[in-house]
Amino acid sequence: MASPTTRAAANGGSAAASGPIATRGSDAHAPGSEQAGTSDPASRIAPGRVRIDRYELDLGPWLHLADERARLASPSFRHIDVTPQGATLGAEVGGVNLGAGLSDEVVAEIREALLDYKILVFRDQPITPPQHVAFARRFGELEIHPFITGNTDHPELVRFEKGVDTGGFENGWHHDVTWREVPSMGAILHAVQVPATGGDTLFSDMGAAYDGLAEAVKEQIDGLFAVHDFMLAFRHQVPEGKQAEFRARYPQARHPVVCTHPETGRKLIFVNCYFTSHIDGMDESEGVDLIRHLAGQASVVEYQFRVRWEPDTVVFWDNRSVQHYAASDYYPDVRVMERASIVGTRPA
Repeated sequence: MASPTTRAAANGGSAAASGPIATRGSDAHAPGSEQAGTSDPASRIAPGRVRIDRYELDLGPWLHLADERARLASPSFRHIDVTPQGATLGAEVGGVNLGAGLSDEVVAEIREALLDYKILVFRDQPITPPQHVAFARRFGELEIHPFITGNTDHPELVRFEKGVDTGGFENGWHHDVTWREVPSMGAILHAVQVPATGGDTLFSDMGAAYDGLAEAVKEQIDGLFAVHDFMLAFRHQVPEGKQAEFRARYPQARHPVVCTHPETGRKLIFVNCYFTSHIDGMDESEGVDLIRHLAGQASVVEYQFRVRWEPDTVVFWDNRSVQHYAASDYYPDVRVMERASIVGTRPA
């Protein structure tokens, strides 16, 4: 099967022109190109995408990000301070103590900011495990993860403790627990101990990724369903002889390839290479190609926001809107994180 990128131009562009590099969009000169003596070839290319056919590579600005960037540029909140950090996702939040009892008004604004910015970063928040759990519960019921060890006293907190003897295997783009019939709404991660360098977490906006797909790909995936399976990533953590028991407890889940965010109405790519097994009703190899292409949109740098951890940084992300990737570049240093995940709703 030809890859989706070869079947249609990226970002809704037209078919590529002949030659090793072809332009998309208007042929009008860029502003300033009419100046005498201009020698920069880029000044003669209007804003749009440029294709290098040999490598199926598209260059140039992602024009569809502009409206979302403009919408998020001037936050207006009464009870919290919000400073945008990324293009379409990511903001630092100040003026709030997560360890204190928060008013309903503050919680409501945090939820509103989460829907807008998808990832919220709170610095200098030395919260205890009970405070972490209490804060997370303000946003819904909490999950208990069956495969990852929890905090001894608080099973709602998944504990990621990495070092010489335990590697970090989260370095792939994924939504959390899409193998559940009802995946997480969001997650709140607290940095207990971080290495001096490395160990960042990257996030990618799956709404922007969907918007940037070629129209032909959008038409292809409209109405498709994908099957998600915990065995892809967690089969090695299932106790010997317990596979059938765990399969009965956590059967494969069937979710739309494109989900609609239940609160914002945004369309989102909802497949990943950690947990998505196959496309329901599609030839296996063709389905794998499609999943690889869709999940690969998370790798577009313009869709991303990167969190550099400091001790007692807390990050709250919308698991419906973003995929994340924990960089595993700090071995053999120690990195200890604790996460509370909030139960969501069935993807639709």
